[in-house]
Amino acid sequence: MKIARVWATPLHLPVEVNATGRTKTTSLSVCLVSVETDTGLVGTGMTAITEEEVIGSIVNDIAAHHLVGLDPLRHEQIWERLYWLLTPRGQSGYASHAIAAIDLALWDLKGQALGQPCWRLLGGARAEVPVYATFGFAFFDRDELAAAALDWVGRGFTRLKMTVGHHALQRRDEPRPLDAVIAEDVQRIRAVREAVGPDVQLYIDANCSLDYFHALSLARQVEPYGISFFEEPVSHNDIPNLVKLRGKTDIPLAAGQNEGLATRFRDMLVAQAVDVVQPNACISGGFTQCTRIAGMAAAFNTRFANGGAWPHHNMHLHAGLANGSLVEYHSVAVQCCELVFDNLPKPVAGTLHLSEQPGLGFRPDPGRLAELARRPGSRGAGKA
Repeated sequence: MKIARVWATPLHLPVEVNATGRTKTTSLSVCLVSVETDTGLVGTGMTAITEEEVIGSIVNDIAAHHLVGLDPLRHEQIWERLYWLLTPRGQSGYASHAIAAIDLALWDLKGQALGQPCWRLLGGARAEVPVYATFGFAFFDRDELAAAALDWVGRGFTRLKMTVGHHALQRRDEPRPLDAVIAEDVQRIRAVREAVGPDVQLYIDANCSLDYFHALSLARQVEPYGISFFEEPVSHNDIPNLVKLRGKTDIPLAAGQNEGLATRFRDMLVAQAVDVVQPNACISGGFTQCTRIAGMAAAFNTRFANGGAWPHHNMHLHAGLANGSLVEYHSVAVQCCELVFDNLPKPVAGTLHLSEQPGLGFRPDPGRLAELARRPGSRGAGKA
């Protein structure tokens, strides 16, 4: 079996979020990558939280030509070739996203060829994974946040995550004082905690949008509300600042969803900068590199979890590996996936159950995918 064709489909997907009778409109971008073999099998991977058109160009114009004729089951060989093709001097960024999408497509193909789900091929540690619901976004006011939190608890979730910081460093020119941003965050967190009570686990995520001073100030102010982890608290996942922050707060720190190099996770672990490492299979080099990162986390006795959304891909990683744990059920990202893929599992009582379907177990609907690619803001599929 040989790779016959590789192509990327960039998509920009608008979604509507309903809360307390109001509808909020937002959007996310993703890029699907398809790998077809000379036997007719097609595997599909994806990446996100990036410029989808750039990933499409990398795959269609560069990577695809180097993959045709290779054995798709030799994922280690292909990953290594892609690394030296796209990141020959240690770069990360877009290259890691492109490698991740291709790698996931190859694992999907491998599962189909062998008649096994990816989670079994990755180790088969368990057939279900616990999830936390990311529900709390900047476009909700305090009352809407509290109502949305109660709604998710009513759906059986006992683990919830909300955003903080809200791109504060990026938006300093508005002007928008960071002190005012975190002061409002404290009130938003208090509103959610008072709404859901003490037994629901609550996580917060700054998406690298705060400096050390304000991240520490926020952490100290919200410690009484029982935060289970503080994700990406400081800009650039700056390791010295993470180390300082971890030494001054009782809240566990988490980071890594957008890191592209395994060495970055090594450095975080050696420095004891975080309590939870969070590689994302759709971003951090696919299953192939994420298994290496998970191995490092196990060696350092550090928790390994999913951040950065896309639960239906990451659930295979955390079900497959013995030290797998939490998967993020990001409500907006899930809606995007539901636009693209069929047969996506839904969590029951805060748990995702994995199927025995081969590969990833879900496929994009070709007709619907073509329609989505024609929407304003999306560029159509290229083929190589």
